[in-house]
Amino acid sequence: MVDDLLDRDTAQTYASWFRALADPSRVQIVEYLARHARPMSVGEIVAAVGLAQSTVSQHLKILTEVRFVLVEPVGTARHYRINDACVGCFPSAADVVMGRPAPSPIGAC
Repeated sequence: MVDDLLDRDTAQTYASWFRALADPSRVQIVEYLARHARPMSVGEIVAAVGLAQSTVSQHLKILTEVRFVLVEPVGTARHYRINDACVGCFPSAADVVMGRPAPSPIGAC
């Protein structure tokens, strides 16, 4: 029955989140930023994950497009930090997709 189906807009949002995390390096970057809970330069992230700067920048671009990661200008540089709202919403998305009730609304993500 269509009434039981997740609405299309929410499904598209969730799919974009899952696609963004479909690479192990992006999962590592998200986890690293979440664990350290502070803005970081690309250089700091490069040193942590051991990938080339251009590769890390491409991963950060994908993660910022879905707002898992936020960008903060610092002078002429850019620092990246985890989006705390997504840390709260992403488990809810996984719960919904797996047929469990969402613990919180996704409106803040």
